Amino acid sequence: MPIPFPFSAVVAQEEMKRSLLIAAIDPSIGGVLVFGDRGTGKSTAIRGLAALLPKMQAVDCTYNCDPGAGDDALCADCRDKRNKGVALKSHKVPVPVVDLPLGATEDRVIGALDLERALTKGEKAFEPGLLARAHRGFLYIDEVNLLEDHLVDSLLDVAASGENLVEREGLSVRHPARFVLVGSGNPEEGELRPQLQDRFGLSVEVKTPQDLPTRMKVVRLRDEFERDPTAFVKKWKRNDGKVRRLIEKGREVLPEVVVPDATLEEAGKLCIRLGTDGLRGELTLIRAARGLAALQGDREVTVEHLKAIATSALRHRLRRDPLDESGSTSRVERALQEQFGE
Repeated sequence: MPIPFPFSAVVAQEEMKRSLLIAAIDPSIGGVLVFGDRGTGKSTAIRGLAALLPKMQAVDCTYNCDPGAGDDALCADCRDKRNKGVALKSHKVPVPVVDLPLGATEDRVIGALDLERALTKGEKAFEPGLLARAHRGFLYIDEVNLLEDHLVDSLLDVAASGENLVEREGLSVRHPARFVLVGSGNPEEGELRPQLQDRFGLSVEVKTPQDLPTRMKVVRLRDEFERDPTAFVKKWKRNDGKVRRLIEKGREVLPEVVVPDATLEEAGKLCIRLGTDGLRGELTLIRAARGLAALQGDREVTVEHLKAIATSALRHRLRRDPLDESGSTSRVERALQEQFGE
């Protein structure tokens, strides 16, 4: 298995790194969409984050069920064992990070009939797909804007319900599938379907650094890594350890973070000013601000947290205005300027 580039060694792209850390602290935000130029560290940062995530407690079953979860969040086998009074044995496992390749078939993604068992034993059994493997972890889609429509439809259903329902070849299987969806892509190669775009909690735009010192540092670090990956990872181990502890501390603090009415009111005013559809924008903005507060060790969400994360939470939720030629990022920044006067 290839050694991933250390997350802490990714140069610049602070908005992307912050958004990924917030999603790791609070998966309920809905994932991260990273759009931008080729070769700007999108997949590098995502794979680097996966390598330093703290391990999770999981039942020894196909779906890595959470032993402390309620019955509705368990697979059928774990639920049956609990109902019979059988203790669910668990152990620490790495957080799954599953790649969804563009050429994957629908059967490979959602699961299908286990043909080997059907042919050799004459049994109808379910062979879990990528969505099952990604449960309680991350599902990463590179070039997400090029994903086939039928796969997008399947992802939308699962993202909305938190479970995967497969009914085919005489099978009817329902299993939990809650994961953080992370997508990356180049907007020049095609647009993302609005329905799927809206499912991402945060949207990040990454650009090629234009200042010479930054570009030199990126090239120097990448070259050093490719010459001796093991030594490079060891050199950055302490820095990655600090990031891991930030995530662990953020998860501990998150349940204690409160959102005052005054902050909630400012979030509502901002979304009204921008004309976002529905209330998902406000919900995501508040959740993201709470995640940012937890990441920074704060116990209360302030206007400063809102201002810091508003662009990432709202830029992909704006209606297109044919009379406004500025991009969505500029519109959010202008609205922040108008509302807070800074």
